[in-house]
Amino acid sequence: MTKRYCYACDLKDDSKLIAEYKAYHAEGKAWPEITKSIKNAGIVDMQIYLTGNRMFMIMEVNETFNPIRKAEMDANNPKVQEWEDLMWDYQQELPWAEKGEKWIPLDKIFQLK
Repeated sequence: MTKRYCYACDLKDDSKLIAEYKAYHAEGKAWPEITKSIKNAGIVDMQIYLTGNRMFMIMEVNETFNPIRKAEMDANNPKVQEWEDLMWDYQQELPWAEKGEKWIPLDKIFQLK
């Protein structure tokens, strides 16, 4: 059984930076240490969608995933920290985010049944 998490984050509204960010996330281009850390946390699928400069991330996780544990794993992984610092050159906070907060959880407001 999997669970879905959805998040939003903005990129800086600069076409050159957006193109560079997309290049980092093209198939096979994300650093292998990053994809390994994602999988090791119990994330079985992750997709990022972009419209303008707003991104939406959808994660499917298994029963081993714990967002607090994932944050701790990331904080203690120098390569993940290096990636996050690099990505922050492209990302910006949503207007309602706390200082330094990147990916904001989305509230599900509708589901077709």
